[in-house]
Amino acid sequence: MKKTTAINVQWVAIGIVETNQESYISLTDMVKNFWDDAMIYSWMRNRSTLQFIWLWEQLHNPNFKGNEFETFKKEAWLNTFNLTPRKWIEATNAIWIISKAWRYWGWTYAHKDIAFEFASWLSPEFKLYLIKEFQRLKEQEVKALDRDVKRFLTKMNYRIHTDAIQDYLVPKELSKDEINHIYADEADVLNKSLFGQTAKQRKDKNLTKKWNMRDFATIEQLIILANLESINAEFIKMWINQSKRLQILNQTAISQMKSLIQNQNRIVWLENK
Repeated sequence: MKKTTAINVQWVAIGIVETNQESYISLTDMVKNFWDDAMIYSWMRNRSTLQFIWLWEQLHNPNFKGNEFETFKKEAWLNTFNLTPRKWIEATNAIWIISKAWRYWGWTYAHKDIAFEFASWLSPEFKLYLIKEFQRLKEQEVKALDRDVKRFLTKMNYRIHTDAIQDYLVPKELSKDEINHIYADEADVLNKSLFGQTAKQRKDKNLTKKWNMRDFATIEQLIILANLESINAEFIKMWINQSKRLQILNQTAISQMKSLIQNQNRIVWLENK
């Protein structure tokens, strides 16, 4: 198992683990508001549960031992029938469940598809809250991933750009403020090329908000920005003056944005065919 997190459902913390890019939800945590682990065993004895799990394994697990399921299905009518997560895993090579037992305690996780079914068996209300909190968690993860991608794109060619400025544009023996001004001036060459305004101009238009204009750029804009940083670094090394660089970089930004938009439209068209 890899990443572990938790959601709060009706005042109970329910663990979630990610393994093989799939989410598994703790059944052990889910029963805390109802009874104890015995409810998991009772649910697994149900013939409808057995049928659902069998169908799920058939769809998702090429190594599932379906013959063993038939044995469980026949025994389910008996009052003495008992089925535990470990017994199911060992007999069928199942992947819907992850179970670990220690001397005095243990835990059981189930794939989200199965966990939602178990939640419905516990309580329809509980299932709705579980799904809502799970979806909220996934939305937060997507937003976090988007922020990480933006940070990566912003930093990708930043060092190349600043090194070129330092080596070719920063004279010796300048004060720290004068050096920072040169860096900011060159950053605004890129800002004007891509966003059409400097950082100060953006700030003056949004006096009530404190933000970096690049923090709110789209993925497409950040891709182009990374490209412009690399291109401008080479132009600096070639001693091309700033006004000429600004003109070329602006034309490059326009051209690349058109290309990205056209490619996106082409992908959408292919997906809808």
